Amino acid sequence: MEENNNLTAERSLEIITEQIERSRRIVAKDTGELLFISGLCMIAIAILIGICIYFTGNMAFYIMYILLPALIWGADRYMKRNRPQTPVGLVGYLVDKTWHTFGTFALLYFVLFNLYPFVMGQQSTENLLQLNITPFRTIILLMGMAIAINGHILKSRWMTAFGILSGIGGFAWEMFNMTQGLLGWMGLDTSEKGIAYGMIPNIMIAIIAFIGLLLPGWMLKRQK
Repeated sequence: MEENNNLTAERSLEIITEQIERSRRIVAKDTGELLFISGLCMIAIAILIGICIYFTGNMAFYIMYILLPALIWGADRYMKRNRPQTPVGLVGYLVDKTWHTFGTFALLYFVLFNLYPFVMGQQSTENLLQLNITPFRTIILLMGMAIAINGHILKSRWMTAFGILSGIGGFAWEMFNMTQGLLGWMGLDTSEKGIAYGMIPNIMIAIIAFIGLLLPGWMLKRQK
């Protein structure tokens, strides 16, 4: 009788362990799909903006980044339209909230930065604060921070390291005007420099989104 009880207890523990592992895989794949979709959408819109700037030379197309949260939300809903709702685990919850926070800060910063000249334009032009910070410089820093936090949550050292390097490296790249130096070294004329200067940040964002979002998302999706 005691032996049967031990076997039953062992079998119950095995069943619980299997269920926990199955749930972990489901949540990991769901989190991976969200990262994959986010990376794909970010790459797509960065490439689209880069193409628009290339053919028109109009930097106003940067405003299209405002559409990114809605695009990711719509794509995520569409991909999961016929699936039963999966439980939201702690890992998935933290990853989701990390990128919601990034999106909120990046969007608010972008809007406030563009409103600043209009607000200050209504005041005296004397002794106005001259900003030496571009939206791209700060947004790429926030993006690298979010990727690094995701790396810590997912226990991925390479993802954490990439987030830190890409965020700080991208910020430093803009801070020291490396793009202007590169374009000057290439010997482009004024009009070509203007177009390239608008495209390079989008190329950088697409590369970072590929390595920091799409790639780890794909790896999580393929976990067995």
